[in-house]
Amino acid sequence: MAEELSKAVEEGLRLSKRIYFGNDRAVSPPKPPPSMSKSHTAYLPTAPMLYAVIKDPSIVDNPDVPSYQPYVYGKCDPPALIPLHMTGVQVEAHCYLNAAAFVTVSASWRLHCVSGSRTCDCLVAVPVPPQGSILGVEVSVHRKSYSTQLVDMKDSNGKANMIRAQDGGFLGHNLFTLNVPQIDGGSNLSVKFSWYQKTLYSNDVFCLNVPFTFPDFVNPVGKKMPKKEKIEINVNAITGSELLCKTMSHPLKKVRHNAGSMGFLYESDVLSWSKTDFSFSYAVPDSSSRISGSVLLESASVDDFDQRGMFCMYLSPGNLQSRKIFRKDVVFVIDISGSTRGKLIDDTKNALSAALSKLNPDDSFSIIAFNGEIYQFSKSMELASKDAVERAIEWININFVAGGDTNILHPLNTAREMLSDARSSVPIIFLVTDGTVEDERQICDMIKNHMTNGESIAPRIYTFGIGSFCNHYFLRMLAMTGRGQHVAALDVGKAIMTYLNYLLPDSVEPQMLKLFDKASSLVLANITMDIFNDLDEVEVCPSHIPDLSTDGPLILSGRYKGSFPKDLEIKGVLADFSNFVIDMKIQEAKDIPVQKICARDQIEYLTAQAWLSKDEKLEQKVAKLSLQTGFVSEYTCMAILENDHRKKVKESNGKKEVSKKSHPQSGGNVQGQRIILLPHLGIGFGNLTATVENIPPGSEETKVADGAEIFVKAATNCCGTFCNYCCCMCCIQACTRINNQCAIALTQLCVGLGCFSCLNCCSEICYSGNES
Repeated sequence: MAEELSKAVEEGLRLSKRIYFGNDRAVSPPKPPPSMSKSHTAYLPTAPMLYAVIKDPSIVDNPDVPSYQPYVYGKCDPPALIPLHMTGVQVEAHCYLNAAAFVTVSASWRLHCVSGSRTCDCLVAVPVPPQGSILGVEVSVHRKSYSTQLVDMKDSNGKANMIRAQDGGFLGHNLFTLNVPQIDGGSNLSVKFSWYQKTLYSNDVFCLNVPFTFPDFVNPVGKKMPKKEKIEINVNAITGSELLCKTMSHPLKKVRHNAGSMGFLYESDVLSWSKTDFSFSYAVPDSSSRISGSVLLESASVDDFDQRGMFCMYLSPGNLQSRKIFRKDVVFVIDISGSTRGKLIDDTKNALSAALSKLNPDDSFSIIAFNGEIYQFSKSMELASKDAVERAIEWININFVAGGDTNILHPLNTAREMLSDARSSVPIIFLVTDGTVEDERQICDMIKNHMTNGESIAPRIYTFGIGSFCNHYFLRMLAMTGRGQHVAALDVGKAIMTYLNYLLPDSVEPQMLKLFDKASSLVLANITMDIFNDLDEVEVCPSHIPDLSTDGPLILSGRYKGSFPKDLEIKGVLADFSNFVIDMKIQEAKDIPVQKICARDQIEYLTAQAWLSKDEKLEQKVAKLSLQTGFVSEYTCMAILENDHRKKVKESNGKKEVSKKSHPQSGGNVQGQRIILLPHLGIGFGNLTATVENIPPGSEETKVADGAEIFVKAATNCCGTFCNYCCCMCCIQACTRINNQCAIALTQLCVGLGCFSCLNCCSEICYSGNES
């Protein structure tokens, strides 16, 4: 679907050549991408964009000065997309706890490509960064406004009054689109885009990357047209910690620097819009090599559906140079069912081979490939010597042949048994799959029953889900039970946005390696905190605390009832299996919105629990949390609220005249408002049918049309095409150039057809007269 959008933009740029702006310039498409990078996704947006949806090419014109160009016959099917001219842009980013960022992009656009007397729809497109979440879009145009809001899927009364949109939502899982209907040509639109994204962490440096690369064709026409860019960024870490700015893509000026926070601002008049994404990196210098952390407390707001207090625990790995990591015993459990055929299994082979090469010589490993059966590299764990790794890679190339169905329980049980004798190491199960199975809840119960709470370290489970056909909430539940992590690679086989260097078009291999790096760099395990006896009620998310790795800080959140203790100890086990205790700093969250930062992780955790337990109360809790914080969930949908202020004015004038005679009906729709329901934005709970049929991830199930439908569609297209050519100016001009003999023949043919129609009409009249 993203490919179709790119093609529609390319077609729109061709159409935009019709627009003439006097001696300044004519709008022309951008220079084509270099031959090596040119692809069917070359025109996908790399920043928030607006497009004119052109179904009728005859409406394309300068709204200020009509060019009176020749009429264009026919329709654009699918519609072409012409990028609008942007007249101003502003970015505001807030980074919290070195983990989360909330970004708002406000921009103004002009519908420069549609005649002033005509209207068209406008398409909003927002490339959401990986692991991000769209929070909302607001559009303001002359006497009309549009804004997104979340609605409860189980609210049947509210949904009954809504209009279901045929398009919009996500194209893939990274490109959010929204259709704004019937905008007048020449109108100015103000749009605000809001989303959440995670800050990246690498080598003690935190980095924020915002898609901010605008193509040349969004620059407004005219040398004197003012163009102003503004970027504002605020960083709020733990109070008392020092922050150090490292790199920035735009010339930011420091406007605030306090202990634990700093602010930067960039504002400038530019000749053309930004050609690079906005990036900003910073570090938290810490002379201590020890693990450190703190706890933030936040009281519930008046409007909060849950009136318990909220806490957020932040645990940092400290100076990584002197930090010792655990030795590992890893069993790779890899899905090779029929749905992994093609490039997917090749990427999995490459990622697994690279992961094996990263093992230390004192680590041990084994490999289990599975479909309906299991295939083992070895019956026992093997040290990761150079010879063993080479034999394993050779075995992978021979035995990784896609085919068969999917059975996850058997290989998981086998891997757990192989790791039962692990000593002086962290046992890890690394599961990779793209399918859904029927016994997922039984698998979760089995893993939960075998998790031990003693001194030994139970097997950690890291899960990597590929595509939308697997149940990511099942895999997340497995990982949470096994104190591991889950990563979802959703856009397999589809076009994906490329932001700087941290997301590639085919993201299976890099994401899988990133998850393995996290599992390979554990510094603190079996983490516990003693607060359960001091509080009346406490809920921790997740309930099984994951291990701390050098890959980044660990953030936990939860709710509590009672008086939170002034002193809190966090206990764990270090890589040398010595006990570790740290006293956490307890402080009130002043400038850090704890609930907002932790909302997405809580929603995903509670959704996995609701799926496992089939608990409707948990589902309602997730829906309430989603509505309160603005994060989309499986139990809420996004809708567009349209406000037509012109209708409201007319209605208010009418009410003044009849206020004494009548009263408005209760329960009716508000005049001037309508709600348009977008397609569901959740990832769902897997597709068992697609797994059984071995449909590869990224493939879409298409309805197979029968012979009659194919014939009717072909005939319709043929007739439509014939009529278009017969009526177009080119055909008329061609007819003026035919010779006399051909003109006579065509005239006789037309006369003959006319006579035949007259005779047919007469016969029908005579026949009906005889019957009467």
